[in-house]
Amino acid sequence: MTPHLTLTGARVLQGDDLRDGVLSIDQGQITDTAGLTVDLRGYDLLPGIIDLHGDAFERHIAPRPAAPFPLIDGLRGTDRDMATHGVTTAFLAQSWSWEGGLRGADYAETVMAGLAAYRSEALCDLHLQIRYETFALDTADRLLAALHKHGTGYVVFNNHMNEPAFLAQHNPAALASWALRAGYNMPDFVALADGVAARSAEVPTSVARLARAFRAMGVRSGSHDDTDAATRHRFAALGADICEFPTTVAAAQAARDLGNPVLMGAPNVARGGSQSGNIAAIDLIRAGLCDALVSDYHYPALGAAAFRLVDDGVMGLAQAWAMISTAPARIMGLTDRGTLVPGQRADVAIVNRATRRIEGTIAGGRIAYLSGAVAARMIDASAVTLDKRRSA
Repeated sequence: MTPHLTLTGARVLQGDDLRDGVLSIDQGQITDTAGLTVDLRGYDLLPGIIDLHGDAFERHIAPRPAAPFPLIDGLRGTDRDMATHGVTTAFLAQSWSWEGGLRGADYAETVMAGLAAYRSEALCDLHLQIRYETFALDTADRLLAALHKHGTGYVVFNNHMNEPAFLAQHNPAALASWALRAGYNMPDFVALADGVAARSAEVPTSVARLARAFRAMGVRSGSHDDTDAATRHRFAALGADICEFPTTVAAAQAARDLGNPVLMGAPNVARGGSQSGNIAAIDLIRAGLCDALVSDYHYPALGAAAFRLVDDGVMGLAQAWAMISTAPARIMGLTDRGTLVPGQRADVAIVNRATRRIEGTIAGGRIAYLSGAVAARMIDASAVTLDKRRSA
């Protein structure tokens, strides 16, 4: 655990504003009692980022489709990547799909077990989100057993069954790449997809049964890529209330009318639009139809998106940062984090006010990342304290 610290001279985000203040950390929590003083003039102290959906970890595990590395090494690299960018709590979005390979049920269970083994050394608070493809009919019961065994508490329903046929006609190279990632040659993969698609009549009953089981188990659920209001209403009726990446304004508006939280990708905001040609997240934010931003495929995009919202005049920093901290905490019922007040978990992003670079991350009271002047000031403060102890 990091020594008892008191961070002075910085602005601290509390409530709706950044104010000059003091932030003390002890025993993993924010506290009122003073400790080792570190002067952080020129910095802003913001709540640690809470990422509710990120699949960039896949590239740490398999930088190339046919070149996977040991799972624990991939999780370790992911963990450090997150800490470098101010993320202190994260849900890894692991697919559970009919396609097999790194997105199949076998590998999903491997990730569940691997994360359990790694968690004791993790810098960040790591969780899993299972992205369940609704056509993975033959492994539905296996999913329920795995959720129970590993205590996984978050599932979103996906349906990308229309993509193989579309890609076969419009982008065969992309389909070939997908087949390779799943461990198939293209003819066998197309045959697999065709066979799975032929069972579409079974899907609604299976989804409804799973949704009932999730509710009984206390598993939070949602849906991914809702295309219209009817889809959002259908999933909401099943208890899958989180609306993740709606592709149209109508779907997002339906979620708002139902009181369902809407999540959009931070890269969409940071880049100024969707890489897949769907609705621009910033348009939904301007319309009041987005509650929180997630990393999707790029962890650095979270902080960048918050500052993009500020620069574009959409909202102030406090409100923008809440979309990657306070709001995600509220959505997932994480009542011990997302704000910088005494008694909360000590999750802090230390941001250089001039450069906007995250130079330090404290996760659960532990220093997860230090760089630049923040590292120097921490070392200097420790050296001064050590000298005083020796003198005494």
